[in-house]
Amino acid sequence: MSVQENTAEFPDVLVHERRGNERRKRVIPVAVDRRSGKDRRDEQGERRRQIDPTTCERDYNIEEIEFMKAMDQYKRENRRPFPTWSEVLEVLRALGYRKTAEPSMMPGNCTSMPPTVSETV
Repeated sequence: MSVQENTAEFPDVLVHERRGNERRKRVIPVAVDRRSGKDRRDEQGERRRQIDPTTCERDYNIEEIEFMKAMDQYKRENRRPFPTWSEVLEVLRALGYRKTAEPSMMPGNCTSMPPTVSETV
């Protein structure tokens, strides 16, 4: 049966022959093999962490450093690179933070009070 007969019977079938030029079997030299990354890690000693460049210049206070270390510890021990807001609140409570004061203005450029949620939710 020829290709023309095949397409007449099955119009949705496309016959495509791949002979000769197989890309996967060709050896193409690369300038630098970067797949392993082992040589870079050996030079740096430890895997480089992603650092937000907008916060690099900032001096953190003791409470901020304590919170960042606690979050880092939580993420590493629980293998949670992106914790939920509930988990962040759990870490804050584990550090001893409790809601004791009345709400105040939101920080930054906000001109409103934080939203409140009734206890019947």
